[in-house]
Amino acid sequence: MRHIVHAIEVILFRSRWLLTPLYLGLVGALFLLAYRFILDFIKLAQHMGDSEAHTFTLDLLALLDLTLLANLILMVIFAGYENFISRIDIAQESNDRPHWMGTIDFSGLKIKLIGSLVAISVIELLKDFIELSGKEEVGEGTIWRIIIHLTFVVSGVLFALMDWIADKREFQGTHKSDK
Repeated sequence: MRHIVHAIEVILFRSRWLLTPLYLGLVGALFLLAYRFILDFIKLAQHMGDSEAHTFTLDLLALLDLTLLANLILMVIFAGYENFISRIDIAQESNDRPHWMGTIDFSGLKIKLIGSLVAISVIELLKDFIELSGKEEVGEGTIWRIIIHLTFVVSGVLFALMDWIADKREFQGTHKSDK
């Protein structure tokens, strides 16, 4: 029976490697995002002289949106791989290693993800408000974006609150066991 339990545990432990193709797919998504960024940047540069200021601002915000999305994907790749699959040893020796790499646990990743989603949501709202300047009424799409944005903000606050409560419990638990 012990051999069966050991075999099951080995299979379960090694199954984490099944996540690898998903992270490699996200690397592919980064390439696609970079390609899209380049195309949008070229379009922005070509039409810079003949576009209105608010159109230029909207196009610039779209580039910022793509950049934030790329940062989000990179964060998920690094933190997810290190939390669920294996340490990235090559990063330990690199001077370019991001300071947060290897220090973000699953809880921290959730907070960073929701923060990035809020930032992306704010940019989408800003684009809506720039398009609305001078118009009398707010469209249904904008109202839904505001609702979704507020949902992200409330979710982020609740995630942070849950983590704070969990950290406080752990801290109290360690101090009780010290006595």
